[in-house]
Amino acid sequence: MIKRTLFFANPTYLSLRLGQLVIQRTNASGEEVVVTRAIEDIGVIVLEHPQITLSHALMGYLTDHNVALVICNEKHMPTGMMLPLSGNTLQNERFRDQVNASLPLKKQLWQQTVRCKIANQAEVLRLCTDAPTGCMDKWAKDVRSGDPDNLEGRAAAYYWKQLFSEDYEHFVRGRFEDPPNHLLNYGYAILRAVIARALVSTGLLPTLGIHHHNRYNAYCLADDIIEPYRPYLDLHVLKLIRSGVDCTTLTTEIKTYLLQTPTLDVQIEGKRSPLMIAATLTAASLQRCFAGEQRKILYPQL
Repeated sequence: MIKRTLFFANPTYLSLRLGQLVIQRTNASGEEVVVTRAIEDIGVIVLEHPQITLSHALMGYLTDHNVALVICNEKHMPTGMMLPLSGNTLQNERFRDQVNASLPLKKQLWQQTVRCKIANQAEVLRLCTDAPTGCMDKWAKDVRSGDPDNLEGRAAAYYWKQLFSEDYEHFVRGRFEDPPNHLLNYGYAILRAVIARALVSTGLLPTLGIHHHNRYNAYCLADDIIEPYRPYLDLHVLKLIRSGVDCTTLTTEIKTYLLQTPTLDVQIEGKRSPLMIAATLTAASLQRCFAGEQRKILYPQL
């Protein structure tokens, strides 16, 4: 079942009552409004306003039900995430499989990841630009185990040069660069939460990656598995830009649009599925790879 994403941008008190999320806020008329939501239907909660308060009981219940809690900073950008320490009944066994995964296996899994990412990027270019994609197709095909030739980086340089060329003359992809980077950064943060949640629910440790290994990064595995999903967010952002909406500022309306990311349609194993469900299938297939039950990760293909 597809889970809901809730976004809070105003002062709110969130608490727990009979397994329900209780939302208490004051409306424009100064009246107190109280509504409830079933926690079992929630996948991600985004907290943006500094005057949001959560009860301890609620936080415990959210983690018990594998709800990713995303926290934003004073610039309204997602900067933190809370996930359960134990998301699966077989977690110890699956942790051991993950920790004991051989280097050749991890290199092969990264090869599959990069190939799928480049192939999806190429399809985005075909759908949205007139840029030649023969080089992207070749790079995807030529990725070797572990990607020692850094074809991922070569493809990314070409991809970003072409993707927004019609809309932004001097676009440079970067965390602190000019628009539409702020849209991409916000969307990627939501996507990262969805992927991390899927990994935890499958019993995997999101810190221990197959390729990323930054000692300060608590979500290395999520940052590996997110790669083939990024082009879906890129396409989502490009559609927004070309709709004529002013994207200079990250408005509430634009955030609401980006928060649709978990429900985007993707195709995986020849079937259409919401992205959040596809992420669960990907995580489950990765777990089976670590357990030696299969050799291929299931990724969505544009």
